[in-house]
Amino acid sequence: MDDITHTPSSFYIQTLVVAHLFVIIKERNLPASCDQTLCALSPACTEDVIFQGPRWRTEPSDLILSINSPDHQATLTCEAEGSPQPQYRWSLNGTLIDPGHDYRRRVSGGSLIISNLDKDQDSGVYQCTAFNTRGSILSRRASLQFACQLLYFSTINLIKVPLLIFPAELTFAWIFNQYPYFVQQDSRRFISQETGSLYIAKVEPSDVGNYTCVVNNTITREKALSSPTPLVLRNDGVMGEYEPKIEVHFPDPVPAAKESMVKLECFALGNPVPEISWRRTSGVPFPSKVKMKNSNAVLEIPNFQQDDSGTYECIAENRRGKNVARGRISFHAKPHWIQTMTDSALSIEENLFWECKASGKPKPSYSWLKNGEQVMAEGRVQIENGALSITALNLSDSGMYQCVAENKHGTIYYSAQLMVLASAPHFSKTPLKTVLKARLGSEVTLECKPEASPPAISLWKKGNEILQRSERLSLFSNGTLQIANVTKRDAAIYTCVAKNQFGSASTSGRLIITEPTRLTVRPTNMEIIVGESIVLPCQIASDPALDVTFSWAFNGQLIDFRRDGDHYERVGGSLSGDLMIRNIQLNHGGKYVCVIDTDVESLSTSAILVVKAPPGPPDKVTVEEITDSTAQLSWTPGRDNGSPITGYSVQARTPFTVGWQAMDTVPEAVTGNMLTATVVGLNAWVEYEFRVVARNAIGLGEPSPSSAKTRTEDTIPDTAPTDVGGGGGTKSELVITWEPVPEELQNGDGFGYIIAFRPAGVVTWTRAVISTPGVSRYVFRNDTIPPFSPFDIKVGAYNNRGEGPFSTITTVYSAEDVPSVPPKRVRARSLSATQIEVMWEAVSDMPERVLGYEVVYWEDDTKPDTIGKVRITGNYTLVNITGLKANTAFYLSVAAFNTAGPGPQSAPINCTTKKPPPDRAPLNIQWTMIGSTLTLHWDPVVATETESKVTGYSKHRYNEINTIFTNKTKAELTLSASDNYLIQIKALSEGGEGVGSEPIHIHKLSMGARGSGAGHLSRVSLSALLIRSLFCSLW
Repeated sequence: MDDITHTPSSFYIQTLVVAHLFVIIKERNLPASCDQTLCALSPACTEDVIFQGPRWRTEPSDLILSINSPDHQATLTCEAEGSPQPQYRWSLNGTLIDPGHDYRRRVSGGSLIISNLDKDQDSGVYQCTAFNTRGSILSRRASLQFACQLLYFSTINLIKVPLLIFPAELTFAWIFNQYPYFVQQDSRRFISQETGSLYIAKVEPSDVGNYTCVVNNTITREKALSSPTPLVLRNDGVMGEYEPKIEVHFPDPVPAAKESMVKLECFALGNPVPEISWRRTSGVPFPSKVKMKNSNAVLEIPNFQQDDSGTYECIAENRRGKNVARGRISFHAKPHWIQTMTDSALSIEENLFWECKASGKPKPSYSWLKNGEQVMAEGRVQIENGALSITALNLSDSGMYQCVAENKHGTIYYSAQLMVLASAPHFSKTPLKTVLKARLGSEVTLECKPEASPPAISLWKKGNEILQRSERLSLFSNGTLQIANVTKRDAAIYTCVAKNQFGSASTSGRLIITEPTRLTVRPTNMEIIVGESIVLPCQIASDPALDVTFSWAFNGQLIDFRRDGDHYERVGGSLSGDLMIRNIQLNHGGKYVCVIDTDVESLSTSAILVVKAPPGPPDKVTVEEITDSTAQLSWTPGRDNGSPITGYSVQARTPFTVGWQAMDTVPEAVTGNMLTATVVGLNAWVEYEFRVVARNAIGLGEPSPSSAKTRTEDTIPDTAPTDVGGGGGTKSELVITWEPVPEELQNGDGFGYIIAFRPAGVVTWTRAVISTPGVSRYVFRNDTIPPFSPFDIKVGAYNNRGEGPFSTITTVYSAEDVPSVPPKRVRARSLSATQIEVMWEAVSDMPERVLGYEVVYWEDDTKPDTIGKVRITGNYTLVNITGLKANTAFYLSVAAFNTAGPGPQSAPINCTTKKPPPDRAPLNIQWTMIGSTLTLHWDPVVATETESKVTGYSKHRYNEINTIFTNKTKAELTLSASDNYLIQIKALSEGGEGVGSEPIHIHKLSMGARGSGAGHLSRVSLSALLIRSLFCSLW
C-alpha cells in the first residue's frame, strides 16, 4: 500500500475546506528559474472541479398579450440548474416583487405567473434572479406589453388610413364591393403595409365601387373592418397625361437590425402608369438575396448585414417624366458575445483575470455583477472595458460573476463561477507507487503532485536523508525528482514531503534497479506460400523482478488474438512471445513487430513476411478480332501475388459445351509477359465466351471474368453427316438415314442436307434437298424401283454460304416385297393350362426373302382386342406361346415376314388349353429322418370338375435344386449328412404343377429327427447363397 501521511493540522484544514466544497484544484507550473531545494508545488487540475453555481436553462422572453386575453393570465418562464437547487426572485422595472404580499403574482418552479392582468400595473420590464449557496445570477430583461384594440378609421377620399394605438405588427387588405372579393395588387394598384392605404395610380371605370379596409392583428388575431367607402368617377373633365408623383416612399433614415428583414415601399401616381425601379446611390449592384415584389413597389432585403446599409433610390418613370425618392438605411446590432470567460477555481492569494468582448452597433459598454450586485472598481478589484481583475484572492471573492454588455438595442449577460480554494497538501489522488522499478543505467523521474491551495512547497528524502541537487540529481520547480544513469546504489525508499500554511503531507515509494532485458531469438524475414503455417520467434532474457508482456503488431495495427484466433496464436512460455500464423493468406503478408513491455522499458523487433500465391485473375478479357475459326484476345494482368507470372492459358465455352474447355492458341505457349493470343480451332457461327488463367511457380490462379459473348463468322459446312445408311420401308421406297450434324458444326444459318443416290452401276446421281437441320431420314418413292435392289447413296450439308462435303458412298437396298406365300401344315397342341406349342413347315420356292415367322393368336374373332402376337427371327418352325388363359379355345395363324412386313397368314387353326391344376397344396405331411434316409407321407390332392386330374407329385430338393416325381402319396429320399435341405411337395396334372406345400427345412444336424405338418417343427437357417438359389429355382 502507498505510504501517505498527513499531519493533524492538515486534517483540520481539509475538514474546513470540505465544508465549503473547495477540495479539487488545478495544476500550475512554477517558473523554471526557481532553483531552491524547497519548491512550490502545483494544485490539482480544475478539470475535476464540480462547479455548482446557478446556470440558466431557460430565460424569460418578451411577451405581448391582448388586453382582452380570455384566460387573463401571463407566464414568464425562468429555470436554472445548480446544487443546491436554485431559488428565484423577480423584479418589475427594478423593484423586487414580493409574491407573499401580492395575491395576483406567484412563482412556480422559477416561472412568474400573473393572474387577473392589469395593463397599468403589469406592463413593464421583468428580470429573474436565480440563487443558491454558491451565488446569484440575473436573467435577461423581458418586457410584458398589451396590444390595444383598433380605435377608428379616418377616410380621405380614395386613400383610407387606419389609425391605431398598437405596438405590434398589422397586416392590411381591401375588399372590393363585397367579401371575398379582395383588391389584387398590380402595377396600377398598391396597398401599403406601412400605412394601410390603398393607392390607384390611374383610375379606370372598372375601379368604380365600394371599398372596405380590413386590418389584421397578427398577435391577438383580431380583425377590424372600416365602413365601405364609394369610389365614383368625376364627369367635369378628362384628366390628361402627367409625370409620376411619388405618394408612398420610405423614411430617411430607416434603422435596420442585423439579420432582420428590411422592406422598403415606393409607389407613384401618374398617367401613363409609372414603372418603378431601384438602385443604390453607391452604384453597388444588389446581391442575389434582394427581391422586388408587387410590380417593384416593394424592395425586400432579407438577413440584413452591415454591407447592406447605405442610400437607396426609388425611381418612378413614364413617358411624361420621372421622379426620385431617396433614403438611407442605417445598420444597428444588439450586442453579441465574441469572447467570454470560463468557470475558474483558483487558490487563495492567486490573481484572477477575466475578459469578455461583444460585438454590436453602437459599440457596447460593459459592467460586472457579483451575485447580482454591481462590482465596483476599488483596491484589489480593477475593471477596464470588458476586463475584470482581482489580485490576492480570498475566500470572500468566491461567487457567481456576470459580464454585462449593453447598447441601446439590447443587453446580454454571461455567467461564470469563481471558486477560491484553500486546503492543506494531500496525495489522495497522486501518491507515489509503492514499488518503482528502473533499468540499470536509465533515467528515473519521480513526480510529486500534491493537491494543495495555495500551492505547496516540497522536498525529497532518500531514506532519512534530504536530497540536494547534484550532477546526477535534478530537482525541478514543479516538484519532480530526476535521477540520471541510475546504479544499484540508487535503490532505496524515496519520500516527497509537501507543506503550505495549512499543513503538510508525504508520500513514499521503493525504487528497485533491474538488469536490462535482452532479445535472445528474433524473427527473420521469410517467404511463404499461401495456405502454409509458420512460427515467428520472439524470445528474451530478463530480470526476474520484472513483469513481462508480449504483443504483436501487423502493419502498424495491434493483433487481436481473440478476434483473429483463426489465424494467429501466441505460443511459448513466460519468456517467449512466439507468434504462430496458421493457414496463411495473401492479406497476411507485411511487417510483423514483436513488442516486449516490462515495468521499466519497451523493446521491439520486426520481420517482413512475404506471402506467395498463384496469380490473381486477369481482367478485361476482350475479343479484338474474330473470324470463322480464330479469335484474337487481349487482357490485362492480375496480381502476381509475390511470384512472377510465367504463362497464361485460354479457356472457352459455348452453349454446346459442358463447362469451360482449354483452347489451342498461337503461339502455343503464351508466356507471362504476353497479354494477347490468338485462339484457333473454333467452330464457325458459334457464340463463344473466353477467359484467361494465369500461372506462376506456385500454381494456377483463379480465372478471369469471362469476355463478352462473341459469335464467330459463318462459312460453308466443313463436316459431312455420319452413319449414313438406310434400307427397309414399304414397296417402291428407297429409305436413306444419317446422323444429323450438330448445331455447333453447321457453320451458319440456312443449314440443310443434300441427299444423292443412284442405282448401283449407274453414273448419274439423283439429288434431293432437305432444309430442316434436325431431320435424319429421307424416303424416295417411285413405282419403278425394283424391290430389294442396291443403290449408291451419299449425304452432304449446305448453308447460306454454300455446299459442304459429302459423306463416303454407301450401298443400301430398296424396300422389298412382303413374302407372297403362307406357311403350310400349321398345327398346335396344348402343353398345359397356360402353354400351347405351334409348329409349321418352312416356306420355300418364292422370290421374296424370309427373315422369320410371326404367330398370331386370339380367343374370339369378334374380339380383336384379345389378339396376341409372337415373332421369331430365323429359320425356326416351332414356338411355345405362354401366359395363356386356362381351359380356353384359341385360334392361331402363322405368316412369314421380312423388312417389308408380314406376308399372308395361314388358315386359322384352333387349340384349347388344359384345365388348371389343383389350387391346393398337399396336406398332413409326415416325415421321418433315419440316418440319411428321409421318409415322407402326405394326403392325396383330389381335383374338382374344373381342374385337371392329379397324375402324381413332385418333391423339390433345393440343396441340389432338383425335382423328383412320383404317382404315390409317399416317398423316400437319401440325403447327405453334410448338407442343409429345403423340401416342398406339389401336385402334378395335365394343367401343370399345383400349389406347393409349406417348405420343410432339414438341417444337417437333424439326422434321426421326425416331424409332421408342413415342416414347422424343424426350422433351420440356410446360408444366404442357398436361399437365393432356392428362390431363383422356385419362382
